[in-house]
Amino acid sequence: MSVVNLINSCETCTHRWKNFQHLTKEELNLVNENRYEATFKPGETIMKQGSPTSNALFMASGMAKTYIEGLNGKNFILSIALPGRLIMGPGSYVDSRHTYSVAAITAVQACFINFEIFRQLVRINGAFAESLIEDISAKSQLTLKRMVSLSQKKMHGRLADTLLYFSDVVFKNAEYEMILSRQELGEMTNMAKECVVRILKELEDSGVIYSDSSKIKILDREKLIRISEKG
Repeated sequence: MSVVNLINSCETCTHRWKNFQHLTKEELNLVNENRYEATFKPGETIMKQGSPTSNALFMASGMAKTYIEGLNGKNFILSIALPGRLIMGPGSYVDSRHTYSVAAITAVQACFINFEIFRQLVRINGAFAESLIEDISAKSQLTLKRMVSLSQKKMHGRLADTLLYFSDVVFKNAEYEMILSRQELGEMTNMAKECVVRILKELEDSGVIYSDSSKIKILDREKLIRISEKG
């Protein structure tokens, strides 16, 4: 990690959190005066599960993975954090501990905002507070949807869901760089690395995708959706 200030102000930041639009100029200045930036190299931990939630985190650039550190050293990847996203787990308002860890996948520029300032804004600005509830609710919906997929779908359906997630949400393109290793894909789909490799090969042999060590290309989107739906 290194400390490099690249953002002049929250007002001019091209990747600022969309819900900052609800703040007055004075409130946005308060945020700007109580933030700091840091850059992280791929693989570096940005937030540690169980550590104190003294700051809210915003992604200014790069990609990171949010994951739960489970039993016996097993991780479960929740999502991919993209620029402009707020990262603040439910523990912020429960036990003041981070509920999950965050690690950089690519080079990341992160912005940390003092959580007490954040709480103050929630108390005095109703529109901002409502936007926070909407943000947390949307993420909860996504998590619940993934839990249903993991608990009720077979491995082919779970992997199809993940490939579509990268295509539709992360990259918004049918062809993309696979930023996760095969092991990490397993951690995102609750299956062994060997199963991920096998199913990717089966999908490629059947003409659904093209796959190599660093690239995925969806060739038959409709079939991949059917695999996802039927699980």
